[in-house]
Amino acid sequence: MNETSTTLRTTPTKKLFISYLIPSIIGMLLMAVNILVDGIFVSNGVGPEALAGVNIAVPIFSILLSISLWIGMGGATLYSIALGQNNPKKAQSIFTQSFFLATFIVGILVVLSLWKQKELAYLFGASDEIFPYVKDYLQIILIFGIVYVVENILSIFIRNDGNPRLAMIGLGVTSILNIVLNYIFIFMMDMGVKGAAYGTGIATLIGVFVLLMHFFHKESILKFTKLQFEMKTVSEILKIGLPSFIVEASAAVTVIAYNITFMHFVGAIGVTAYAVVNYMHAVFLMLFIGIGAALQPIVSYHYGAKLYSRLQQFLKLGVITGILFGIGIWFVGWKFSETIVALFGEMPEDVLAYTTNGILLYFIGYLFLGFNLVYAEYYQAIKKIKLSSIIIVTRSIILFLPLLWLLPTYFGGDYIWLAFPIAEGLTAIGLIIARKKLRVLKKEASESMLTA
Repeated sequence: MNETSTTLRTTPTKKLFISYLIPSIIGMLLMAVNILVDGIFVSNGVGPEALAGVNIAVPIFSILLSISLWIGMGGATLYSIALGQNNPKKAQSIFTQSFFLATFIVGILVVLSLWKQKELAYLFGASDEIFPYVKDYLQIILIFGIVYVVENILSIFIRNDGNPRLAMIGLGVTSILNIVLNYIFIFMMDMGVKGAAYGTGIATLIGVFVLLMHFFHKESILKFTKLQFEMKTVSEILKIGLPSFIVEASAAVTVIAYNITFMHFVGAIGVTAYAVVNYMHAVFLMLFIGIGAALQPIVSYHYGAKLYSRLQQFLKLGVITGILFGIGIWFVGWKFSETIVALFGEMPEDVLAYTTNGILLYFIGYLFLGFNLVYAEYYQAIKKIKLSSIIIVTRSIILFLPLLWLLPTYFGGDYIWLAFPIAEGLTAIGLIIARKKLRVLKKEASESMLTA
């Protein structure tokens, strides 16, 4: 048994969870900072219209990230289960297939997106006024598309290979360089939104080289093997990773739907206000994904090793962490809404007022989001894909999209902000009721077996 397996089996649950949680949260936070920095620098260095343009282009970044999470989390779950079953050769084959599958799919998507840039921009809610900014940012983001995916895939598998610290360092290097390069390109070289895109792309490329250091680590099991796609393995990767894809892809759908709704009911003021809120949401969403990313390698390993009592302890720790994070984020929005808006430079009074009110309403959703996502990510890590997918689709599509249209239609433009918190709250209530009913059914089934 290797050192990673021994650590996962014998370390006290709370200590093990924290050892994965802290670097995972920091890594995901730094990843989100890449997007946030683009928004802050563009808003201050170019202007509010440029900020709205970049926000229109952000969904394509989310789509690329969703594919890397889909294949990365699906493959990493199988990878950790294989390690739990003491089968390192199978784990290495899973990694190799996952890596090349992700780069192949993203490569095709990037080519198609570059071909249809204008159509994509208007599909995502661009107007004639904003389109030039969208085009400048989108084109460069797409050129670096495969680089973003490679960095995310490597960081996920390195974390599953028992090295969450290096995964954090790689993302940290990317984030710091992104800030430096954004400042140079936007403020010193006056490159506008192109500077923001180039800064992110070049920083990510350097971050990939940092992550590659893991392959020279003595304890590393993670290695490339001869590529041989196995249909059963590929199918399992795509099936298990589907909830992660839905989480991130639905985030892209959410941005597009919100932009269209704000443009229809409120106009340019609403789109600019939502751009500010959405940049903050990108950061906070990554924090919750970070909790799941910390849980996944631990849970998948213990599931593969059939250590079920420890498994439940990790679920409890994850849920408590998610709820506490949600309360903390809501408090920040409640107390510091004007400070958040001020990060993005001076705004017209009407935009400032609408954005501040939006933060107060929108941030209520974080009280429930952590609870929902932790359960979804836990079920994914133990291969209960249907349960995970139901939670995600309910909160992000089934409840959210109808609410997004009904609320402003019947109550006015201010109520657009409440679509997110109401959808998350109803999903959490439904999940609690479903789990209580499931426990009652299990209890009744066990009692009937004893009396039979």
